[in-house]
Amino acid sequence: MKSDLWITEKQTEDLAISFRVKKTLHEEQTDFQHLALVDTYEFGRMLFLDNCVMTSIKDEFVYHEMISLVALNTHPNPEHVLVIGGGDGGAIREIVKHPKVKTATLVEIDGRVIETSKEYLPEIAAAFDNPKVTVLVDDGIKHIQENKNKYDVILVDSTDPVGPAVGLFASDFYKNVYDALREDGIMVAQSESPFMHQDLIKGIHNDLKHIFPLVKLYLAAIPTYPTGLWSFTLASKKHDPQKVNPEDIADTNTRYYNKNIHFAAFVLPNFAAEIFK
Repeated sequence: MKSDLWITEKQTEDLAISFRVKKTLHEEQTDFQHLALVDTYEFGRMLFLDNCVMTSIKDEFVYHEMISLVALNTHPNPEHVLVIGGGDGGAIREIVKHPKVKTATLVEIDGRVIETSKEYLPEIAAAFDNPKVTVLVDDGIKHIQENKNKYDVILVDSTDPVGPAVGLFASDFYKNVYDALREDGIMVAQSESPFMHQDLIKGIHNDLKHIFPLVKLYLAAIPTYPTGLWSFTLASKKHDPQKVNPEDIADTNTRYYNKNIHFAAFVLPNFAAEIFK
């Protein structure tokens, strides 16, 4: 007999998504946010922060491949990569697979996300012990300010723009990211749902356009995120993701991302393209 326990994310004032829970694995109030790990019937083990879905065993590969590999395969030599946030370790797992990456630094403000992910989501948090990886439990905003001209690729793997992640959506932060990148660096930020968060996407795009010469939106299908369609914003000092030679795209044993997806992700449906008009 199935459990009668459900966990619900209130995505807007008028929209919610619920998951039937087999078992609550862990729950605590960290120094920064409420953290819960549950095992669900439909999506397996899931991580929630402040009652919002962060990742699930069933669909996590889409988000983690798409936030990392598009930029890594756009940059011709992504030797030094930084992830701000991303304490579940999924982006790091994908980064270290890329043959040109020499160092992968993770800066996560909430160390409990890292530790509980290692314990309950080992498939996702699988690369923290990789020799390429350095893990820092620290403020990503401060780290960016203190490390100029250091990284080839910076990924902003943040939670929603509330609580501890608010500063990761600010124009001043993007300026500091620009300075932390090398002369041909690339950044990618998760930028929420094109159905539900059009003003946010437009604001991120406009802020980055004042800083970077090239800014582009791309999309991926992630069932557990609001509306199932998610966006990422790429900003580049030099390299255009749509002008990559397909033969240069590394094969890193992916489940969602491939050479065709790399280019197709930038082909926006009309309603999404109209966000920028």
